[in-house]
Amino acid sequence: MAEDGKGTERVTFSRGYDVCIMAIDGTWRRDCILNAISDTDAVLTVEGSIQGLNLKEFFLLLSSTGLAYRRCELVRVNGSEMDIQFLRGKNKKKRGSVGGHDATV
Repeated sequence: MAEDGKGTERVTFSRGYDVCIMAIDGTWRRDCILNAISDTDAVLTVEGSIQGLNLKEFFLLLSSTGLAYRRCELVRVNGSEMDIQFLRGKNKKKRGSVGGHDATV
């Protein structure tokens, strides 16, 4: 199922996919469920409290090997649901450019 969002196509999954969020410096890691994704952002569900985690900038790991990942920042928290935005390059939000630390997914 696809729905329009922020000018890009967002794919909403009928069942979530297991993914993981990890601090940039690797000091914490948390399992979560990927509910929806687009080129620029994603919606996640996290079990338990996310209070106390520094979610300003982190990685979303899309594979168990850690080879597919996206650099992210937290946009919104609603209970256990989180909206994140993908970052391009080093601390920059550039649309339409390729590069930086983002892996191709």
